Amino acid sequence: MDPHVPDWHLFRAFLAVVRAGSLSGAARTLATTQPTMGRQIAALEASLGVKLFTRSIEGLLPTEAGLRLIPSAEAMAAAAETARRAVSGKADEAQGTVRITASEVIGGEVLPSLLTGFHTLYPQISVELVLSNRNEDLLRGDADVAVRMVRPSQAALVARRIGNIDAGLYAHQRYLKEHPMPLCLHDLRQHALIGYDRNPAHSRMIEMMGVPLTREMFAFRSDSDLAQLAALRAGFGIGASQLGIARQDRNLVPVLHTDLLFSMDVWVAIHPDMRRDRRIRLTFDYLVRELTHYAKTSRHEA
Repeated sequence: MDPHVPDWHLFRAFLAVVRAGSLSGAARTLATTQPTMGRQIAALEASLGVKLFTRSIEGLLPTEAGLRLIPSAEAMAAAAETARRAVSGKADEAQGTVRITASEVIGGEVLPSLLTGFHTLYPQISVELVLSNRNEDLLRGDADVAVRMVRPSQAALVARRIGNIDAGLYAHQRYLKEHPMPLCLHDLRQHALIGYDRNPAHSRMIEMMGVPLTREMFAFRSDSDLAQLAALRAGFGIGASQLGIARQDRNLVPVLHTDLLFSMDVWVAIHPDMRRDRRIRLTFDYLVRELTHYAKTSRHEA
């Protein structure tokens, strides 16, 4: 090993400080002490010959050199996690750890009940579930299995299209007791609407649907899909939900489904090299089967 190359634990400390914004926060994350974190950051800076952080009223912020180091450190962290999961069980056994990434709504509302059934079948397989609307890089090892709402762009991945999931507008019965049911899209301007905050992807989706809505028209704004769904269930106003999720709550009433429904693709993907790993293949096949059934309940004609 090159003695001039810093140890991995120094890069791990660097990432922890970047994410926590302080030595004390990073120390709590890694179950160590603040002085130890300080020594590790100092050792990494000395080894690399650059200053990685600067102090501000917001805490420790990465310098320009620190910002350039983040992608490489994240790649190292992903590789370390992949290695840990790879040795958590034998390739031909149904045991070990599988890391799944999914969108906020699918991961928070749909997968927990499905994975409960999976755990009953394969109790020796531990599941790590990452909720993120960002597409994690399976080829880099960020996760083992991905449930995505768009077709995977990396051609090397093994991906299975599940089908379409429909989504539409809903309102809670409490809200409709105090407000009239909108009869056309124009009527939505008279209601408390639940929608996006700063994420331009949500804005583009609305534009593609031809809906005359802008960010300023939303009375409740959040880029978290789960927060929007919580506001809908609380009776805040009118918001969007997947049909399969809304049908589980009798208090949610469809709004303008004859005028406005939008459909999303669902895909399950794995790294091609992972097909030979039994625990990951079992997870992939199970999710394909169960999500196919869920998709059928999330269509307008169901």
